[in-house]
Amino acid sequence: MNRIVLGAFSTLLLITAGMFWWQGQAAVEPGKLPELSLAAPQDQPLSLPGVSGAGQHGPALPQVTEQTREQQRFNRLDRDRDNEITRVEMLYPRVAAFKRLDTDGNNLLSFEEWAVRTSKRFEGADANHNGRLDRAEYATTKPKTRPKKPECQCASDSDEAED
Repeated sequence: MNRIVLGAFSTLLLITAGMFWWQGQAAVEPGKLPELSLAAPQDQPLSLPGVSGAGQHGPALPQVTEQTREQQRFNRLDRDRDNEITRVEMLYPRVAAFKRLDTDGNNLLSFEEWAVRTSKRFEGADANHNGRLDRAEYATTKPKTRPKKPECQCASDSDEAED
């Protein structure tokens, strides 16, 4: 009975590994950039654009694909550019935040070190230093509200305002 279950599990595992390998072999070509030609058309001489640029059109901008975004995300973590992300590279962005919390520098984060902001907020709000907060003291711990960011002022809106 155990052999049957183990055999079925092994087969399922091999099929799953084969599917991952097969999907990894299916390469998706990113969109190719249009070729930029500096040669002038036969009927128009090559000239520099005027100040206004009227009648001039450049090539269309390339579209950003999801693959290039994923490549950028990968490259941010791949510090040594070996096309592999190690555990250390994956954890690297969190090191600075950890070091800020680890006040004694022993690479162990105690509960007190982790909860230092809350502890300091409590100590600052406890005006009579009795180790307890009444309603008035607790009201001082209210988070400050951030002002709303102004909405985008589009160029068309500013043109209308100037008229």
